[in-house]
Amino acid sequence: MLEIHQFACLSDNYGYLIHDPASGETACIDTPDADACLHAAQERGWQITQIWNTHWHPDHAGGNAAIKAATGCIVSAPAEVERIAAPDRVVAHGDTVTLGDFTAQVIDVSGHTNGHVAYHLAQAGAAFVGDAVFALGCGRMFEGQPDQFWASLTRIKALPGETLLYCAHEYTASNARFALHADPDNAQLQDYAAQITKARAEGRPTVPTVLTRELLTNPFLRADDPDLQARWATHGGKVGDAIATFAALRTAKDTF
Repeated sequence: MLEIHQFACLSDNYGYLIHDPASGETACIDTPDADACLHAAQERGWQITQIWNTHWHPDHAGGNAAIKAATGCIVSAPAEVERIAAPDRVVAHGDTVTLGDFTAQVIDVSGHTNGHVAYHLAQAGAAFVGDAVFALGCGRMFEGQPDQFWASLTRIKALPGETLLYCAHEYTASNARFALHADPDNAQLQDYAAQITKARAEGRPTVPTVLTRELLTNPFLRADDPDLQARWATHGGKVGDAIATFAALRTAKDTF
C-alpha cells in the first residue's frame, strides 16, 4: 500500500511525501520547503529518491536543488520548471511516472500556469493537483486563459469520484466564503462550509478533499451547472456556456 505523508510548511503550503514500502522509494510531490521535506523524510526513515513537480512557482519547485544535492534524487517536472532549474526528466500530458510498482498518470491541468500538471495515482485513489484546484476553489489564472483552465478542470472532473485530491494549500476557509457568495442556495455547500469552520477551529486540515464532494459544492467545478450559470449571467456568465461562467467566477474571486 502506498503511504502518503502530508505536512504543513511555509505559511499555508502542504508538502507531500509518498512512499512505496516494497521498493523503499520515496517521492516528494513539490518542494515548498527543502528543510521541511528532508526533515519529514528523516523522521520516517525514508530516503527521497524522486521529486515530482506540478509547476514552476518557487513554493512548489524552489527546494529542488537543495533536496537533490542532499539525496541525489531524480527530478521529474513539466518543462516550465526549467525557469528554476532543469529537471532530469521533462513530463507532459499523457506521460507516466513510477514509484516502485505504483504508476502515476501525468495530466495537463494548465491555467494557473501554462505548464501545470497533476499526478493521478489510480492504484492509490489519489491525485496530487498542486494549485490547479483546491477544496472549494481553484488557482488564480496567472498565465492561462479561461477556456484552457476550464478544459483542465474538466479533466479533473473526469477522474473517479472517490479520488482524493491532494491540494497544495490550506485555502479552504477563504474559498468557502466565496463559494457561499457564489452559490448561496446550495445546501450541501452550506453543510460542507460548517464542517470546514469546525475543522479549522480545531486546528485540523481540510485537505485532502474527495472529488465527489467538490463536484457538488465547488463553484469552479460547477461552471457547467445551468442553475449556477443563470445566477452568474448578470456577471458575465452565460447559460449554456461553462467557459464564460468559469471566467466570471474566477474574476469575481480575484477581488472578493
